[in-house]
Amino acid sequence: MKYFDAHCHVQFDAFDADREVIAAKMQEAGIGGLVVGCDAQSSKAAAEFVQNRDGFWAAVGQHPNDNHAEEFDEHLYRNLLMYPKVVAIGECGLDYYRPVEVTDEVKEKQKGLFKRHVNLAGSTKRPLIVHARPSKGTTDAYTDALDIIEEAQKEFPHLTGDLHFFVGDISTSERAFKLGFTVSYTAVLTFTHDYDEVIKHAPLDRILTETDSPYVAPASRRGQRNDPLSVPEVVQKIAEIRGGDPEMVRAATLRNAERLFALHEPAW
Repeated sequence: MKYFDAHCHVQFDAFDADREVIAAKMQEAGIGGLVVGCDAQSSKAAAEFVQNRDGFWAAVGQHPNDNHAEEFDEHLYRNLLMYPKVVAIGECGLDYYRPVEVTDEVKEKQKGLFKRHVNLAGSTKRPLIVHARPSKGTTDAYTDALDIIEEAQKEFPHLTGDLHFFVGDISTSERAFKLGFTVSYTAVLTFTHDYDEVIKHAPLDRILTETDSPYVAPASRRGQRNDPLSVPEVVQKIAEIRGGDPEMVRAATLRNAERLFALHEPAW
């Protein structure tokens, strides 16, 4: 394994026509992946997909606002954690960007759901995959999510995880690092410079690479469906931004993922 996609959704319908082809190409390119659930159905699909597949692991959880009709079923998620290759809880968190109206009631409901995931992660010693999307021009979702994590670490000092698709500022990243969390970046780096300063400032041992595929394809495939095969482009761009060696970034981000998710499977 040479690269790691710390957040992909290859179990989604967007891959129904060529899922096996993509999986084979990933293995050929040495790209491993964490297949991430967003609700009960997609979490179950992720857990089942990664079994008996070299280089794939899964995360199970409920996105803060992707499936409004679903109630959090802790029993179901605890059962999914019995699958040997389910290594993380998520994606879960707080999204103050997408709801039509972000009221105090909406925030409290999301916080309650996130706290249940945090407690599940803490009690089962699994890392969190945190979706935190702040309202425009603020860091509000990050502040609230990190407040919850900081409080939970009083009971679960080992609690850790990744802030997926990180769009926060330097001070937010520093707070996350102090709590033992990593941040991950997507191919959005190939068409914006908005995050360059944060990436330059971050310790290399706190950065992961991801695609969030099928979303946010790199500039080379803008407007098309994304897939985990774009991870090398993310690595290359991080290296360019930091003025470093791409091979060093590749090795470090892979090592970071192996450490966070306790990936013990032998490298290919």
